Amino acid sequence: MSNRYDEGFKLLVVQQCLHDDTSLREVARQHGLDHSLVRRWRDRYRQHGVAGLRKQYTHHSATFKLQVLETMWRDGLSQRQAEALFDIRELGAIGRWERQYHSGGLTALEPKRKGRRPMTKKPPSPPPPPDDERSQEELLKELAYLRAENAYLKKPRCLDPGKGGGDAGQKAWAVQGLRHEHPLALLLRAAELPRSTFYYQIQALGVGDRYASLKMRIRAIYDRHKGRYGYRRITAVLRQAGETINHKTVQRLMHQLGLKSLVRPKRYRAYRGAEGCAAPNTLQRRFQAQRPHQRWVTDITEFKVNGQKLYLSPVMDLYNGEIIAFQTGPRPVFDLVKGMLKKAFARLMPGDRPLLHSDQGWHYRHPSYRRLVVEQRILRSMSRKGNCLDNAAMESFFGTLKAEYFHLNRFDTVEQLQRGIADYIHYYNHHRMKQRLKGLSPVQYRTQAVGAG
Repeated sequence: MSNRYDEGFKLLVVQQCLHDDTSLREVARQHGLDHSLVRRWRDRYRQHGVAGLRKQYTHHSATFKLQVLETMWRDGLSQRQAEALFDIRELGAIGRWERQYHSGGLTALEPKRKGRRPMTKKPPSPPPPPDDERSQEELLKELAYLRAENAYLKKPRCLDPGKGGGDAGQKAWAVQGLRHEHPLALLLRAAELPRSTFYYQIQALGVGDRYASLKMRIRAIYDRHKGRYGYRRITAVLRQAGETINHKTVQRLMHQLGLKSLVRPKRYRAYRGAEGCAAPNTLQRRFQAQRPHQRWVTDITEFKVNGQKLYLSPVMDLYNGEIIAFQTGPRPVFDLVKGMLKKAFARLMPGDRPLLHSDQGWHYRHPSYRRLVVEQRILRSMSRKGNCLDNAAMESFFGTLKAEYFHLNRFDTVEQLQRGIADYIHYYNHHRMKQRLKGLSPVQYRTQAVGAG
């Protein structure tokens, strides 16, 4: 598909991706291209320079294909990474080679002759000599093969249909079960199974036993966090426990176990409105802090249970993402924010003067709100009108709370939800690990930093 474009056009697109401050998807959209095609051009250029963008018509040998597959398996590369590393232009070629090798071994990787094959007449095979003219050794060899073939043909009837990986896996499983009774060479001949494919399938069938204990730990971590953790967080938990494990292995084992994070992906959409006049946007989307109580963010969100509503007003410390105070109530009145502020101010130490960022809701423009903030000598900051990304850290917490708790549970009353939110916030602060906090929970990160200081 990429052969339609000349080298100069590809180079222009790749340089725009690498040197301009534009995302890959945006570059693809500007040129009317698929973003996966642009990504392949960029990866080839990084690996092979301009030569990786030139048209290429190559027939790969079976040895080269096997080298690509072995490198990909050994180094844990994805098919896209292997294509870029070996400058393979045909989309999906590596996946096809992998299937061919697993089903037929090295011989299946030999290039196929295109077009119709010429008709060749096989010479008639000579009739077997009479039994009285064949040696005793030949008769014994034939008898051994017939016994092995007969045993192999009976074996699949007793196989567990859940074992193995397709036809090759079933054949390998049957041969493995008969190795103690018949020579391996005769069994492979009866099964029409290459030796290399047999050993590969036996190794693959043994993976489940090798990772049995690891699978139990993965399921325990998944259940302990009620399905909120995906393979990345589970990998981090295992590494904290001293397990040296690759995240792709955890991902593969979770797929085998049928485990998948129940958290829905979160997306943000915003409208860039006019600048508000209540307070300037002093935060300027700087969602990091060098110490506790340096920058705070706050907002209000709504929940509905059986026609009743519950409102949550939390304050987050951007130093570690910890919810330092929150207030819930059935109505979004100012007392909701006032109660939350008093709890947050109680956490301050002498000399702490945090920047408090919010949106332009009426609560935060209320005279009482301004008076409470001024009394604590705290600087106010507000998002631009209609732009929720200016308070993305707080919006992200709301999305996580609803995805990991609210949407995964059923509630009969608002009081039940109110108690559950308090429990979840405690879990979020003390137990839920964050990647950007070096795999620690917010409280663990703050405690570790204070102890180091």
